[in-house]
Amino acid sequence: MPKNFIMVFILFVLLLGLSVLASLAFGSRTVGWKELMDGLFHPDVQSHGALVVRQRIARTVFSIMCGAALGVSGALMQSVTRNPIADPSILGVNTGAALFVVCGISFFNISSASQFIWFALAGAIITAIFVFGIGSMGSGGATPLKLVLAGAATSAALTSLVIAVMIPRSNVMDQFRFWQVGSVGSGNWNSISTFLPFLLIGIVIALFTAPALNALALGDEVATGLGVRTGTLRLIAAFGGVLLCGATTALAGPIGFIGLLAPHLIRLVIGPDIRYVVPMSALSGAVILTISDICGRLLGSPGELEVGVVTAFIGAPILILITMKAKMRTL
Repeated sequence: MPKNFIMVFILFVLLLGLSVLASLAFGSRTVGWKELMDGLFHPDVQSHGALVVRQRIARTVFSIMCGAALGVSGALMQSVTRNPIADPSILGVNTGAALFVVCGISFFNISSASQFIWFALAGAIITAIFVFGIGSMGSGGATPLKLVLAGAATSAALTSLVIAVMIPRSNVMDQFRFWQVGSVGSGNWNSISTFLPFLLIGIVIALFTAPALNALALGDEVATGLGVRTGTLRLIAAFGGVLLCGATTALAGPIGFIGLLAPHLIRLVIGPDIRYVVPMSALSGAVILTISDICGRLLGSPGELEVGVVTAFIGAPILILITMKAKMRTL
């Protein structure tokens, strides 16, 4: 166990608790402490503030679940590809899920969360297989650079297909344009119950594969010498990451950069041991996404700024810094 793990864990739990309280209190209508307590612990109180707090509970829970899923998904993808800038949005998985959702809306008239999730998962899995296949071609196999280039090219191509499907269909464009930005505002208990099984399965896969992923970080030859079946491990771990990403994308839209930020932040403070990076990435992802959602509500008041826009503003400069650091290391 990393020497500072307990301290970092307690810190993030406290941050999560504070962000939950802030998420319940702030929005288009800010509620006071008494109204917050009434909404949480006094169901007989039916004041406007208490009712607002109760309506925000589902959104807050949904935000925590989405952030946890994206954090773990990013940790898995970075470990599988041994690429520090791998995450669902950069590898094109989000765009593949988006394309299948658009096609589902356009050609199959899907509208419910349970329908969205299966179409998004199919798109995410097919895109992941395609990107890994393209990135594995040629000499050297699936190198980090080839995977990022394959993901960027695939994402650009799929984005053009999304636009091509939407342009002739104004009704699809209206339905899709809010979803594609990425938002947790539509989170409700129905979407939470739909999402929960996929979240649990993905996290179980991540925890199960974590010890072997530590060996994989030493290189394929060393991992094979330690008895790890690298091909099977990559397939299972990648499936877990795609499952988490696809389910989140289906219900909340393609929220970017959480899968990149959360694992990097955790590795910075506790080190690279994936056994601890996975659970802490879930916790940090939940904190980052919930705080981003709060910032979106405050910045867009009396309306709100979608959380996908906020995470892009935060994530893009950090991605540039990571890329510059990686470049400097290769010189």
